[in-house]
Amino acid sequence: MHALGTHLLVDLRDCNIEAIKDLEFVKDSLVLAAKEASATIVDVSFHEFNPFGISGMVVIAESHLSIHTWPEYGYAAVDIFTCGDLIKPETAASYLIERFGSQNPSVVEMKRGILSPFDQKLPHKISTEEIESLS
Repeated sequence: MHALGTHLLVDLRDCNIEAIKDLEFVKDSLVLAAKEASATIVDVSFHEFNPFGISGMVVIAESHLSIHTWPEYGYAAVDIFTCGDLIKPETAASYLIERFGSQNPSVVEMKRGILSPFDQKLPHKISTEEIESLS
């Protein structure tokens, strides 16, 4: 089965609380995870909540990495969505598990963009001519 993208839902339980409540550390970690996976970073946006918690996103040319942290529970929810074959989202997930010191991680993989009932590989990008021929 071929899909346009792979989406990892990463639950990081029992994290290092100091790590997931530090805005700069969390932001740097997601940026470095994207780089570890050889992704092309397009934009970075993070927000720190009062009294605690961080949400952020690293937009990559191949899709995105996002995080929401609950330091009071030692928990972080991470989404890693990548399109195409060049990026390995598992590399980013492993990096973040280690970086945040998660003692109880789980990773669920979903295939996104299954557009064909056939077992054929789908191109990540198609040309304007190919789009027009679909109309």
